[in-house]
Amino acid sequence: MNLTRTAFGTWNGGRFMHFGTPLEEGHFAELLRRAYDRGIRTFMTADAYGSGAADSAIGSALKDVPRDSYCLVGMIGHDFYAGLRDGQKGFPRFTDPRIRQASGYFDYVRMATEKALERCQTDHFDCLMLHNPDSIGYSSDAVWKAMHRLKEEKLTSMLGVAPGPANGFTLDLILCLERFAELLDWAMIILNPLEPWPGHLVLPAAQKHGVSLITRVVDYGGLFHDDVKPGHEFGPRDHRTFRPAGWVEAGSEKLEKLRPIAERHGLTMLQLACLWNLAHSPVKSVVPTLIQEVGTTAKPIETKLDELAALPEIELSGEEVRTIADIGDNKGCMALKGGNPAHSGDPLPDQWSLTNDLLDVATRWKIAPDQDLVRTHVAA
Repeated sequence: MNLTRTAFGTWNGGRFMHFGTPLEEGHFAELLRRAYDRGIRTFMTADAYGSGAADSAIGSALKDVPRDSYCLVGMIGHDFYAGLRDGQKGFPRFTDPRIRQASGYFDYVRMATEKALERCQTDHFDCLMLHNPDSIGYSSDAVWKAMHRLKEEKLTSMLGVAPGPANGFTLDLILCLERFAELLDWAMIILNPLEPWPGHLVLPAAQKHGVSLITRVVDYGGLFHDDVKPGHEFGPRDHRTFRPAGWVEAGSEKLEKLRPIAERHGLTMLQLACLWNLAHSPVKSVVPTLIQEVGTTAKPIETKLDELAALPEIELSGEEVRTIADIGDNKGCMALKGGNPAHSGDPLPDQWSLTNDLLDVATRWKIAPDQDLVRTHVAA
């Protein structure tokens, strides 16, 4: 089964990532099943979430529904089996040379996939994605040969790449699409009406190479759920506290400029964001983050899920799509990850210098790294 227009990620509800009020185990299981009952048919999980606990939650919640009635997307890449967690940076990628060399890639990805499938209580993924790759993961023939063997062994029907967790990886993803498009069915990017940059730079390459896109952070840190307002108080461990000061206030001003478009079509703000993403031809699926905000006045997470599940079949006009992009223009508002002209020295797990291959990508796609991939101002 292929990915559907709407998808549910196991990072929802803050149980395995830090945002809002984390859902208790039973509540999270109910939310998963509610998503299925409301008609969402794509579920995404990553083995690194809770060191396998998110996979197990999916398996338990959906164990009594027909396996061919939903699309299951698994993600592997962080080695929590042999690697040691490095604080907030998480577990190392399995391609880290300190852990293994290329000759060991296939054994790892098969082991990680089989264990994830066991936890999900199934014998195959519909799509298996390489999760948060380092520079090796984007560019290595050995990595993608290993992933392709999993498809040949029918552990997955499709393959994909999921950059992250932060914004960027633009040239790296395009390079990956150019080199491995014959193997790739899907790629994931960050995209929403208040964050068109830098994700929009990848759209032409995805279109040319026939790779479908799933977009995450569609909600822009919760603003499109319409219950994060100026003065909102985030919990002490909420990852959104790392955003620049004033981002809620600035985003809320832009949100009000978008509201008349949503009202014209009878849409919630979340639905408007989803439809704007889907208006870009390579984008075939949206997976916003569903958050139970702190406080008694917050919108119930079930309501947010229901809005996503009820996404109507409406097409925004070309003029509306352009107007929304102009209002949300965020070019240069943050430092980006991946191949970056601002980085010097040894490569880090999520940031590295521009190689000749990446510079060639930039030339082919008319991207000027010093202008198009650098921070020029604070988000406003």
